[in-house]
Amino acid sequence: MANILKAMSFHEIIFFLGFLSLVVFMLMMDMGVFHKKDNVVSFKEAALWTCVWVTVALLFYFFVYFFADLIHGPETIDDLISLNTRFNHKLQLQGLSFEQALPLYRHVLSLEYLTGYLMEKSLSIDNIFVMILIFNAFAIEKKYYRRVLFYGILGAIIFRFIFIFTASALMQRFEWILFIFGAMLIFAGIKTFAERNREDEIDIKNHPVVKFLSRRNIATPDFQGHNFFIKRGSRILCTPLFLALIVIEISDIVFAFDSVPAVFAVSKDPFVVFCSNIFAILGLRSLFFMMERVMNRFHFLKIGLSVLLVFIGIKMFLPLFDIEMSVSVSLLAIVGIIAISIIASLIFNKRSAKEEIH
Repeated sequence: MANILKAMSFHEIIFFLGFLSLVVFMLMMDMGVFHKKDNVVSFKEAALWTCVWVTVALLFYFFVYFFADLIHGPETIDDLISLNTRFNHKLQLQGLSFEQALPLYRHVLSLEYLTGYLMEKSLSIDNIFVMILIFNAFAIEKKYYRRVLFYGILGAIIFRFIFIFTASALMQRFEWILFIFGAMLIFAGIKTFAERNREDEIDIKNHPVVKFLSRRNIATPDFQGHNFFIKRGSRILCTPLFLALIVIEISDIVFAFDSVPAVFAVSKDPFVVFCSNIFAILGLRSLFFMMERVMNRFHFLKIGLSVLLVFIGIKMFLPLFDIEMSVSVSLLAIVGIIAISIIASLIFNKRSAKEEIH
């Protein structure tokens, strides 16, 4: 992590610290002001907070649209050309003045951020499936879901920072890594499609983390309210709530190996990728409580996600054939794939309901 920070310029460090301050403030307000008590989240409340987090993410889009240059701090046309080459924005800046090129640069970064955000938001639905299975496997009471997910988000933010900036540094040094990412996404998409109808379950007793902690007698099957740990004599033991948190963190790490490379197919700028990832993650809790109640209605969503993964994987191989796909085309394709899968699911549900009536 220290090496990642050293590689940042002064402008990038200031932006990064400012962004993290915004994230910390929002999390403190979320947990410390609006959600102090443990309670079961209603669908209406989840929908309201989903709208809030989406609005915040869109406001950040407008910030990037008008002030994208604050991220890296370019001051001359040569700076913009260097950034364009470094992060492969594919802008035609030769012959333009700094004042002419700056709006183009801001526009492409804002599009990359929005596309990355929508992609991460869409792919996170698959992670929600797994979270539901984990909570059910540990028999966690619904009123404690929000607390576990909150700390899960904190861990995800730290890991995404390390993963995204390390991956970016590797890609700038070894361009062929992009093709490995592309192959991983195509494989993940095919696997998701093949297993779309499988009844998933999580075997908690044989989970490596649970077995490791249980063998060392530092875990207990007993709950104690919303506490992650309990004290017995001189020993501190992990409760099932903490075990669920650890398993969720591990599942997010596994999930990130699909979702993060997918966003890098849209933008090579690690700051854009990081911001789009974090805003998608911040809204994950409220989306979880919405999807938990309606997920069984979206039968074609898994197919849509599998198509999306394969599409992004193929996109990473296009430069081998001298084919370029603009960010706006990628954005339209992502929106179209998810929209079609949702509409198809709604139509399927209506037909099923009519058949049941007759």
